[in-house]
Amino acid sequence: MRQKPNAAGLIAALDTPDAARAEGWAAAVAPHVGLVKVGLELFCAAGPGVVGRIARHRPVFLDLKFHDIPNTVAGAVRSVCADRAAAPAMLTLHGGGGAAMIEAARRAAEDTLGAARPAILAVTVLTSFTAAALAETGVAGGPAQQVLRLARLALAAGADGLVCSPQEVSRLRDAFGGAPLLVVPGIRPAGSAAGDQARIATPEETAAMGADWLVVGRPITGADDPAAAAAAIAASLPR
Repeated sequence: MRQKPNAAGLIAALDTPDAARAEGWAAAVAPHVGLVKVGLELFCAAGPGVVGRIARHRPVFLDLKFHDIPNTVAGAVRSVCADRAAAPAMLTLHGGGGAAMIEAARRAAEDTLGAARPAILAVTVLTSFTAAALAETGVAGGPAQQVLRLARLALAAGADGLVCSPQEVSRLRDAFGGAPLLVVPGIRPAGSAAGDQARIATPEETAAMGADWLVVGRPITGADDPAAAAAAIAASLPR
């Protein structure tokens, strides 16, 4: 397992239920990105086999955000790692699932794939959440405080990294240094619509804060030329 780039890398999010479209996007953006993301929409529509097909173009960031009892999550991790040739490079689960769940996920990945296991990433607070939305769920103190709380728990339990919004990257680097992988959605190039994202920043800003991987979806896949859009974002990142 080694998914830490030398400089901020780009992940293209293939968010569509259409497997053929996702494969076309993956082929088009492959020269410009380090990984491609398969999320719930594509995975549920096309089934687990789509991961292997997408992985022919670029390593896969499998963003399924597992959140269940430890035994169930361990079983799910074993399932997505069962085919070594189609195993993801990175895999998400919710930090809110607790230490035992995170520990079980990491053990299952190691038992199945050994050193070739995917990086285990804990999702902290979704980028669509504002302080008010988080408070509605019973969590006080705002996103930044909750992100730090879940980050400490997840890293102590064996997570390799974290998924956070751009607004928390600097705080996490200050708290934990350069070791954890920081994978950051909520990236919007200047002039792009925010959509349903609440805590956002530009690619250049997020890279400068210390992010390892920037996850970009609609600004790439919604462009007239996804390959050119990916190339432009990649070219804007520091090297």
